[in-house]
Amino acid sequence: MATYVDEVSAQTGTDPLPLPTQDPFYDAPADLDGMRPGEIIRSRQVELKDYWASHHRSAARQLLYRSTDLNDTPGVAATTVVLPRKRARDGEFQLLSFQCAIDAVTSQCFPSYALRKGADSSKTIAPFEFLVVRRALAKGWAVSIPDHEGMLGAWGAPREPGYRTLDGIRAALAVDDHELSAETPIGLWGYSGGGMATSWAAEMAAEYAPELNIIGAVLGSPVGDMASALMRLNGGFHAGLPVMAIEGLRRVYPELDRVIVDHATDSGRRHLAEIAAMPTLDALRRFKSHDIDDYLDIPLADVLARPEIVEMMNDLQLGTHAPTIPLLVVQAVHDEVISVDDIDGQVDRYRDQGAAVTYVRDQLSEHYSLLPLSGPLAVSWLAHRLEGRPHRNRTVTAVAGQRAPRWPKRLVAGRTSSGMAVDDGDDASAA
Repeated sequence: MATYVDEVSAQTGTDPLPLPTQDPFYDAPADLDGMRPGEIIRSRQVELKDYWASHHRSAARQLLYRSTDLNDTPGVAATTVVLPRKRARDGEFQLLSFQCAIDAVTSQCFPSYALRKGADSSKTIAPFEFLVVRRALAKGWAVSIPDHEGMLGAWGAPREPGYRTLDGIRAALAVDDHELSAETPIGLWGYSGGGMATSWAAEMAAEYAPELNIIGAVLGSPVGDMASALMRLNGGFHAGLPVMAIEGLRRVYPELDRVIVDHATDSGRRHLAEIAAMPTLDALRRFKSHDIDDYLDIPLADVLARPEIVEMMNDLQLGTHAPTIPLLVVQAVHDEVISVDDIDGQVDRYRDQGAAVTYVRDQLSEHYSLLPLSGPLAVSWLAHRLEGRPHRNRTVTAVAGQRAPRWPKRLVAGRTSSGMAVDDGDDASAA
């Protein structure tokens, strides 16, 4: 267990809260190369915002720790560890690592900033997702919320979101006053961009952090195929997402950066620089219907056909490593952002390698409603893993969002407290 003194205190007064890229708390130490993955560099107590009716008043501490990027180079990352007001009993207590859908390049969207009192985070996603995280806190679980993109904001990069998530868990377990032992059961959960980060954590865990007692992972709409998503969303309502991903990926793939330097038009360079500083919701509004073809002086198809870009796209593919922990995958069939076909493919790749996956394909929800609707199911499924209940490798159909009196009789037994029913004749608890 680590012992240390907080090096930076919580913000006081009325000064604007500095972004992580401007905050000395996030500075890497000179001896970073000699530190272990997950080793704590510094910590601070922070106050979190109270969102709407979420008067949680939970104690929170932020940890800066040593982690690793996709090329195994040391770097720093931060996590926000939130403690429940009333801890669950022994045998019912666990640590949940919740990976937010950061989905941006700017550090304004990092959870360690966006969740803090005084932060300018109205156009970020983390505050909305924290309302779902409260379900875990209400069960008496501690929650770690990592900045899984790292300090570069390399959204979409492979492997390293998993490394930073796992190292954030290591850091959380190493804090004396949290009273989390090394044997603490750990659950993983994330949705959309956070589901993608959770997928990487599940895939990397066995090799990168085999000592962690991870009991299961919930992958909500976890992207599945980044290359497919980039192409499908380009030019449409959510075109800001692929533009942000390109700006993030060029920071960790020199070959992509060379293409941008050599072939981006003046307007293309301006747009990429603009979106790098934008929070997620502003970027989606500003870049609606943008076509990346218009950013280049050569066709996008020619760029994607280059061997080095093909290699990069293959590197982004989820499902190339078999998780050794049980998985719950939740996806809306009519999702307007993430294609259900891409999630079907990710699940198939996991199963082909022997992974155990409960796959819930929801018929009535869409991308933005499925997270809150599936929240109770996710927490219940993790609680069942904590209790040691058997896990099934199966695909089931769910129907979300209906009121109880409207449920067909054949679905009532499978309905969960979220209003999500499992249409396969089994009780939802069997998941």
